[in-house]
Amino acid sequence: MASDMDEEKKSGVSPLFLLPLIVFGALAVLMGFMMLSGHDSKELPSALINKPAPEFALPPVAGLERDGVQVPGFQRSDLLGQVTVVNIFASWCAPCRAEHKYLMELSKDNRFEIAGLNYKDTDVKANRFLAELGNPYDRVGFDTGRAGIEWGVYGVPETFIVDEKAQIRYKFIGPLSAASYRDVFLPELEKVLTESK
Repeated sequence: MASDMDEEKKSGVSPLFLLPLIVFGALAVLMGFMMLSGHDSKELPSALINKPAPEFALPPVAGLERDGVQVPGFQRSDLLGQVTVVNIFASWCAPCRAEHKYLMELSKDNRFEIAGLNYKDTDVKANRFLAELGNPYDRVGFDTGRAGIEWGVYGVPETFIVDEKAQIRYKFIGPLSAASYRDVFLPELEKVLTESK
């Protein structure tokens, strides 16, 4: 035991002293590799791409009407037979407000449906939000959070493109902007629409 201490005193460096340096070095190498690999750090993978949409059945947002008729809720069977854009939104979500004009633009195209999943919100606030900004959705389901988990939602907003067989084909994480709407989302939507013909 005394010889170990004598050895430490001679070298002047404790093995425990090197541990943080080794961990830091390993992290630096890993970060360098990720930066040089061309991997987009903003892109989060989704295990649901090219997989069936999850089973779910959401009630309508109470009081949400179009032309005096209750806007229906949203369930998995509604995804069958046509391409559907599924948007996860909430009234408390500032980025949802920012992207809403692109959803309104999408709603002018009758080649697909738009379904909203109102995430962890209240009926009153969801109604107020859509009354103020417009309702682009053909159907809106009220979600307390469970369906969002099934869809693999990281946060709001998120927008999915689902094909006519209810397969999730694309997931856009975060708010749509002018550039991402034009250069990323619309080309992905056109690709799915073309393949679904």
